[in-house]
Amino acid sequence: MRPSIIKFLKENSITIFWLIVAGFVMSWFIWRGCCTRFSALIWIGAFTSSLWIALWMGNAYLSQSLDYFFSWHAEPLKRLVSGLVGMVVYTVFSVYGLVFLFRFVFGFDVGDELDSTYYSTIIITLIITMFMTGRSFLLNWRESAVDAERAKKESVAAQYESLKNQVNPHFLFNSLNALTNLVYEDQDKAAKFIKQLSEVYRYVLDTRDKELVSLAEEVKFLDSYLYLQQIRFGEKLNLKVSLENAKGQVAPLALQMLIENAIKHNVIAEEQPLYIEVRMEAGYIVVENNLQKKNIPGEGSSGIGLENIQKRYEFLSNQKVVVENTGDVFRVKLPVIV
Repeated sequence: MRPSIIKFLKENSITIFWLIVAGFVMSWFIWRGCCTRFSALIWIGAFTSSLWIALWMGNAYLSQSLDYFFSWHAEPLKRLVSGLVGMVVYTVFSVYGLVFLFRFVFGFDVGDELDSTYYSTIIITLIITMFMTGRSFLLNWRESAVDAERAKKESVAAQYESLKNQVNPHFLFNSLNALTNLVYEDQDKAAKFIKQLSEVYRYVLDTRDKELVSLAEEVKFLDSYLYLQQIRFGEKLNLKVSLENAKGQVAPLALQMLIENAIKHNVIAEEQPLYIEVRMEAGYIVVENNLQKKNIPGEGSSGIGLENIQKRYEFLSNQKVVVENTGDVFRVKLPVIV
């Protein structure tokens, strides 16, 4: 969010007060022996205080504004260069602007006596500015490293959760039970079932070290996974995937985890079929299902699945995962990463 200058000034009102006090106190100790008039000493104090406020607060606000336009995480070099150039230009122009203001508006000529004061102020300000910019760069670089490590851990947790869902006894039992029936009913379909089951396991293992995969890869895996679920539930589960020729990237196993959640937490019966649709919509992949929650003790969510996906996307994209619950429909929108 772009910083508000009014809010910024309110938050730093105490600092501004002490800058004014310090400016007048310093002027009193340095220039009281040279000034024959008390009014001249007041003007010098006003100029010094204004100079400090303009340079200190102005550069601080400029730094916050640049953070809005250039992210240290996404564009560190642009942020560093724009910070140094912007603060040098602002410092020089603000000093000469204040000199002009006091001379032609207030009628107070800074004069040669104060040249050393504001030149030294410029130099000190630039040194401090460079130091603070470098410090900000290092702090944000460290934050990026921490975020990357956190995202890596969350990705590992997601892969573990998905792998656990695939190899848990319930999944194996259901898959083998469906396969047993197929062997007697349709051997060709049984052979295809085994092939799709192996594709599911292969994909989970192949993507365990990846942060992103292409939509084409994810859709191919999803077809294998959905085939197994369709054999298991038959007409009680209605699946519609409309991702033909979709471009972009997605977090691996994210779509599967959303569909797994829908199957796990909703009633699926002949009189209450579950409808799941996956489609593209304005730069998002939408996973939507009709809501008919199970009321069985112990079937509550572990909290890992959806929350994990949301945290992973906070790292992978500037766009957030959108979750909508209308009471009749549960909808999750994943941003497509280009």
